[in-house]
Amino acid sequence: MKQILNHLFENKTFTREQSKEILTEIARGKYNNSQMAAFMTAYCMRSITVNELEGFRDAMLELCLPVDLETDEIIDLCGTGGDGKDTFNISTLASFVVAGAGYKVAKHGNYGVSSGCGSSNVMEFLGYKFTNEEDKLKSSIGQANICFLHAPLFHPAMKTVAPIRRELGVKTFFNMLGPMVNPAKPTNQMVGVFNLELARIYAYLYQKSNVKYTILNALDGYDEVSLTCDFKTFSAEGEKINSIENLGFDKLQPGEILGGSSVAESADIFMNVLKGDATKAQNNVVLANAALAIKTIGPEKSFADCFYEAEESLVSKKALTSFKTLLAN
Repeated sequence: MKQILNHLFENKTFTREQSKEILTEIARGKYNNSQMAAFMTAYCMRSITVNELEGFRDAMLELCLPVDLETDEIIDLCGTGGDGKDTFNISTLASFVVAGAGYKVAKHGNYGVSSGCGSSNVMEFLGYKFTNEEDKLKSSIGQANICFLHAPLFHPAMKTVAPIRRELGVKTFFNMLGPMVNPAKPTNQMVGVFNLELARIYAYLYQKSNVKYTILNALDGYDEVSLTCDFKTFSAEGEKINSIENLGFDKLQPGEILGGSSVAESADIFMNVLKGDATKAQNNVVLANAALAIKTIGPEKSFADCFYEAEESLVSKKALTSFKTLLAN
């Protein structure tokens, strides 16, 4: 590790192979907590390269517990986190809206590190029991159109570094990896990232894959469609700035999409959205993200048509039914 840290201190980068080896050794417990904390801290003081992200991803996927859900056209809606905006659980709610609209969702999630309440925090609080049993996950996606993949159960590397990430409390390169290492290997992916530099790296890597993808970044730094400003998307159709006004939305204030100050408060917001008791701002931001996910699966559709599908799922309580079915399964 001393050699690796000196490499970082000299502002040198790692090759794809070196990056894969480093993360593999972290996962196998080769380094102590102090060494791993030093590595993660030093690493975050500079930008990640394409080769490094690719190498870290390769290691995570090689080491992970794979999941075969035996269904086509799965989508994951996953943000990197790390935007420091403390929004409510927008992408997780959008996942249930997409499931309620009839699409298959394999939601990859974890506890919040740089935010107070990650997707795993709210799902656990609301009674979901995490599992990595393939039969249970297949049953969930069959009955509820959605399964929830709690990252530490599938990724030994995440389990090893989880206590250190919690203690550091800031975003690390593990935030950047989360969306890329879904063990179900979904064929569709909507990824929110916290800056444009990372969005372009992601776009480069996804161009080389067989995944239909939309990578998005709100221009004021959110890793989702926040409706507080216009947002940029990267897909097979290219790079595009999307005007919220042209899409038919009023601009929101950041305070309108804040999460709760505790997991319990965040869970209240979560259930209010699903039950139809949320504010218009909360509903619209969830529906906008769900619509973009549906458009990722069917790029030939208009955003308006995708929004209508999402809205019907939420208003008809199909999204709520999907959530209740998942919990009961």
